[in-house]
Amino acid sequence: MTLIALEEHLIPAELVDQVWPKRSASGAVLPRLTEVGEQRLRVMDDAGIDLQVLSVTAPGSQQVPVERAADLSRALNDRCAEVVAAHPDRFNALASLPTQDPAAAIIEAKRAITELGLCGVVINGHTQGRFLDSAEFDEMLGAIEELDVPVYLHPTYPPAQVADVYFGGLPTEIGSALATAAWGWHAETGLHVLRLAASGAFDRHPGLQIVVGHMGENLPFSLMRADAVLSGFNPGGPSVAEAVRSHVHITISGYTTTPPLFCALQVFGADRIMFAADYPFGDASAHAKFLADAPISPADREKIAHRNARRLFTL
Repeated sequence: MTLIALEEHLIPAELVDQVWPKRSASGAVLPRLTEVGEQRLRVMDDAGIDLQVLSVTAPGSQQVPVERAADLSRALNDRCAEVVAAHPDRFNALASLPTQDPAAAIIEAKRAITELGLCGVVINGHTQGRFLDSAEFDEMLGAIEELDVPVYLHPTYPPAQVADVYFGGLPTEIGSALATAAWGWHAETGLHVLRLAASGAFDRHPGLQIVVGHMGENLPFSLMRADAVLSGFNPGGPSVAEAVRSHVHITISGYTTTPPLFCALQVFGADRIMFAADYPFGDASAHAKFLADAPISPADREKIAHRNARRLFTL
């Protein structure tokens, strides 16, 4: 079974301090984030992964001061392109954008896609508290739509005021876990998608395609509830559920149990689900085994494993 993994992370070693200055307990994975050679290829071979689509781990270049964002994004994308060039049959990559400066983000998206040959862009959640439905990002979304590449909408860390209210008053380790991988990342990214749908951003950009990880960031289970409440605000237009299912694709990253997969298949369908292992935060072999053993049809397994990714990312 061919496997294309779509949410696979790195940080260029020379740029760690600019991208990830506040390392948490997850800093233990740093050697695997910065390594993009034989060790990573060995992990891929052991798991049966043919191609990783690389992206710089959150927050990427989106939380640095605006005057540094464009240069940092260029450096990250140049380094990713070098990694891809060294192993073009095993890697592709998503472009980091200086979303703090949408005009600069348009320039960098065009350069990264048309000159460097990257296959999409990654946007790590909010940009210093601002979501993509904000009017300031509309021209940027239009430029990405014109480039005909998908946006991988990845979680990032909550703003300080959100973290204090929702995840404060707990032991530090528990609050941090709930703010991120245990709950907060998924709830916020699902909210981000619903904002795009409910605000009409998808209506303004009919060709825009968004990818979210983690078995849909809570959307498969909750989409119809949100639809029932929100769709009345767009009379005559597509429902929220219709907008989401026309613009959003999901990956299985971080989820290796069957019930969430069945829910995702029922809500989004096999044509909009793709494989990812969330390396090095996720176990590549465990994700590959989960998909290989999942009680689904061979045709659906092939779609999730590689066919959908090839079509969407033009791989």
